[in-house]
Amino acid sequence: GKSEYDLLVIGGGSGGLACAKEAAQFGRKVAVLDYVEPSPQGTQWGLGGTCVNVGCIPKKLMHQAALLGSALKDAQHYGWNISQPVQHTWSVMAQAVQNYVKSLNWGHRVQLQDKKVKYFNIKGSFSDPHTIRGLTKAGKEIVITAEKIVIATGGRPKYPTHIAGALEYGITSDDLFWLKESPDVVCISLTDTSPDVSLECAGFLTGIGLDTTVMIRSIPLRGFDQVSTKPQMSSLVAEHMESYGTKFLKKCIPTKVEKLESNKLQVTWKNTDLGTEESDSFDTVMWAVGRVPDTKTLNLETVGVKTNPETGKIIVDASEATSVPHIYAVGDITEGRPELTPTAIAAGKLLARRLFGQSSELMDYDNIPTTVFTPLEYGCVGLSEEKAVQCYGSDNIEVFHAYYKPLEFTVAERDATQCYIKMVCLRESEQRILGLHFIGPNAGEVIQGFALGIKCGATYPQLMKTIGIHPTCAEEVTKLHITKRSGLDATVTGC
Repeated sequence: GKSEYDLLVIGGGSGGLACAKEAAQFGRKVAVLDYVEPSPQGTQWGLGGTCVNVGCIPKKLMHQAALLGSALKDAQHYGWNISQPVQHTWSVMAQAVQNYVKSLNWGHRVQLQDKKVKYFNIKGSFSDPHTIRGLTKAGKEIVITAEKIVIATGGRPKYPTHIAGALEYGITSDDLFWLKESPDVVCISLTDTSPDVSLECAGFLTGIGLDTTVMIRSIPLRGFDQVSTKPQMSSLVAEHMESYGTKFLKKCIPTKVEKLESNKLQVTWKNTDLGTEESDSFDTVMWAVGRVPDTKTLNLETVGVKTNPETGKIIVDASEATSVPHIYAVGDITEGRPELTPTAIAAGKLLARRLFGQSSELMDYDNIPTTVFTPLEYGCVGLSEEKAVQCYGSDNIEVFHAYYKPLEFTVAERDATQCYIKMVCLRESEQRILGLHFIGPNAGEVIQGFALGIKCGATYPQLMKTIGIHPTCAEEVTKLHITKRSGLDATVTGC
């Protein structure tokens, strides 16, 4: 069958759905095309994209499961009698998380219906710049033409196919959240390109009591604050995880994975520091070696949509337009944009308003806050110290910092060595805040409010006039007064 639309969105994830629903509000005829290619291990899921199915949502719920485990340990110091040892049952957690995700899949389908957006569950490809062809599960050809097309197909985890046994025996984050049975003894191998999801997974797996090893090539959390002057936010996050029981094999590169008779997986790796070959056996091997844009079946080159040959991502301008006039792209698929759900949603909505609602407002990609949900969370907004030095020169920036101890850690006798805040400001008269970095409990909740201030151009003197809420971790931001330049001890003492 052939159908014609004002807008066709390819990809039913956060960005695509937001764009389609917004366009439909303007009374336009809109369709969404979404298809989930099963992972190499056969994992599949419904409408909603990475975040809903195999990203932020299941990850945060499993992170919460791990936090509850830590809370049980703390509870004894607070007078609760909890009989030891406490056991965690993977299948109960997994089932509950998967049921919630399925309810979200259903919710997305209902919303599209309510807004009169046509949903096609097919894999399509361009046959000409206005036409997409695809086959239904029954093998019937569908032809869809549209005046404007938005590509929002996102990305999928990469497999290190040069490693023998990687594809055959390994899983990725696409599979982890849908496992019915516990992954037991886990090895997570990562390069330095997508470490946040791998460290988050390693963190919650350790937190629910699983034996977890992270094999890492170089530095954790590349792209976050990495300044060579200690302390780096990233190394603090990894240090806390190590003290919390996650094992790290640093500067190790896996070379092969073999299945043993016991059904365990033997991983062999090269230790680049020692120049030795080492191996160990695990129940589950998870690859976290970056993500690739999901464009291979779209036939982009035929219609002339330009991509970056190195990353495979689609090149767009400030208005999300590609090299073809009526074809646009949003979300993780676009070159040089942050791979974040709220960013894709905002960009998708703004694009629909520009296309159909007489708006001219562009997406502002500066000062986007984010959080890494490791056992001790790391939230940030604005520039890293490294980036600020690059942009303004080290003589023109001032860095305020503090090590603090959350009140809740005191009675529980928890180590707060890695609870740290760093704020990067311009040094000139008004001392505008360029970046804020926070490691500690509830980092996302702390950073969200400060993100508004920084978006509005907040300065250090304004922050100093802000009264803290006592006793909280967030108030420590309003008390920052020690500069890195001074060399003074940045440990907070007293209340």
